[in-house]
Amino acid sequence: MQYYEVALLGVNAPIFTYSFSRFIALGSVVVAPLKNSQKLGVVIKEVAKPSFATEEIIELKSQYYSSRQLEIAKFITEYYFSSYGEALALFLPFKNSDCTFNEPIIESLPQLSPLQQKALEEIEQKELSLLFGVTGSGKTEIYIHLIAKVLQEGKSAIVLMPEIALTPQITKRIENHFGDAVATWHSKVTKKQKEKILEGIANGTIRVVIGARSALFLPLHKLGLIIVDEAHDDSYKAMNRPRYNAKDLSIYIGKKYGIKVVLGSATPLVSDYYKFDVVRLKKPYKEAKKSYKFLAGEEINFEIIGAVKSVIEKGEQALIFVPTRANFKYLICNNCGSTQMCPFCSIGMSLHTKRRALVCHYCNYTQKIPTHCHVCESDALSTKRVGTAEVKELVEKEIESAKIEIFDKDNITTVNKLAKALQRVSSGESNVIIGTQMLSKGHDYPEITLSVITGLDYTLAMGDYRAKERTIALMHQIAGRSGRTKDATILIQSGQADFFKPYIKDYEIFLKEELEFREELYPPFKNLARILLANREYQKGQALLESIVTRLKRFKDIEIVGSGIAPIERIANKWRFIVLLRSSSKVALLKALHSVSSIREVEIDMDPVNFS
Repeated sequence: MQYYEVALLGVNAPIFTYSFSRFIALGSVVVAPLKNSQKLGVVIKEVAKPSFATEEIIELKSQYYSSRQLEIAKFITEYYFSSYGEALALFLPFKNSDCTFNEPIIESLPQLSPLQQKALEEIEQKELSLLFGVTGSGKTEIYIHLIAKVLQEGKSAIVLMPEIALTPQITKRIENHFGDAVATWHSKVTKKQKEKILEGIANGTIRVVIGARSALFLPLHKLGLIIVDEAHDDSYKAMNRPRYNAKDLSIYIGKKYGIKVVLGSATPLVSDYYKFDVVRLKKPYKEAKKSYKFLAGEEINFEIIGAVKSVIEKGEQALIFVPTRANFKYLICNNCGSTQMCPFCSIGMSLHTKRRALVCHYCNYTQKIPTHCHVCESDALSTKRVGTAEVKELVEKEIESAKIEIFDKDNITTVNKLAKALQRVSSGESNVIIGTQMLSKGHDYPEITLSVITGLDYTLAMGDYRAKERTIALMHQIAGRSGRTKDATILIQSGQADFFKPYIKDYEIFLKEELEFREELYPPFKNLARILLANREYQKGQALLESIVTRLKRFKDIEIVGSGIAPIERIANKWRFIVLLRSSSKVALLKALHSVSSIREVEIDMDPVNFS
């Protein structure tokens, strides 16, 4: 009898020891007993006969996890605070079968402009690069050339997109060049389709996978390239255990195993811009003139309606952006557009109506709801926000010829619905697009000559250190949806025109300024972590919070930024509390977090992007 340590897949449990009558290779998938049930597990270590009684492995499957998968899962376990079994469950195993790499048929590659060619050559010389290209600069064409090269070398490639809503257009463009060697992978792919894709990966016919973050964990042979498109997008961060970031994990995998990684974005994160080699594409592939105009107010007014009507009469298309509703509202001055800032964190404070207070979601500083703006003394303070449905009703009422397409998560629920909506836009059947942040996600709308951007003052006021970054990136992304082939007008509704104007022409100006603001406070200069704990009883939760804070105070080189009741105070009848930590040392921060990670009620979020 031989003995093995087994990690049970998807189970938040320790490693268990089992016995088996013959040798099992490390990484093998097995069926093991657990109480009155059977669980799939992965053999991670052979051990000597233990002093305690063991149960026997029930079955040895014909699948296995590679040594690389085991190593990456171990890193996820330690850095993102999950069990080994939870981390391994992210991956799909290899099959015990031979793989031949069939030579894919590569159609003629897209011709590159001199600027694109120069960018491609720079990327080819680096193992990790940030392709910082304005919207419409032709990043996808560069991706296609990079993919072709790794395929010719007998390797595979992964193209990550932040969410499935982005895949149809880019998939079609890549399939045009690599045909059946390409597959799309995301949560909406059916079980039957997934089995077919996995078979193609196993036999080597599929060597390019385009998909959401889960595509990173597919059992591709000889991976040679990872492209992370729209690398600034928060959708790469998982909000459940393991709380990994697929973009950051791609960088880790690339560095550890010598795989080329390319991050692509028109609005890169401040941290990525600071940390990685930047390859610039400053001009769009087809240049068109864009004129910007700022409007006062916060509702769809007659000037906006008139501009939309004028565009429709010319046979062109208009886009109206409405921000996604956040969990909390922010108190905005209708006169000057400013919001009440936390005096200790330099971020917008959130309005808690029930508590009749403004609260900072970082340090928990609380103050009475003001009656006048702290900047201009106006009493025109508002929390009103307009949704897509209201905007649609208004446009339909005022413009009879408007044929409206709604792009938001309520209306675009499947890839098929997205494809049909995009087809109606590209054919001209729809001439007005109204939507939320889904509109910023890289779709190509060649006939749009008017972009209306509303609600930027609200996104700027959000209680988050990245509020400025998200807002200015959003402005650039939405503006970039228009003027692809024709001259365009961008109408921006904001009471803070002077704030936005310096950043209109070049996002890089903002990046350089923001780095100065963040020094000694936030990433990339500091590391952040959030501890979340929940309890059905408020007093018990409060007591546990206090004991955790006391324990954390013993550690050097970490700072407790704030602690207290969470912005979303209760979920599923449980009271929620948070602790926000900051440190210059990632090692010191991890050490402190591991000291409390075993507490049952505790959930740890390393490098958080959400603070609610």
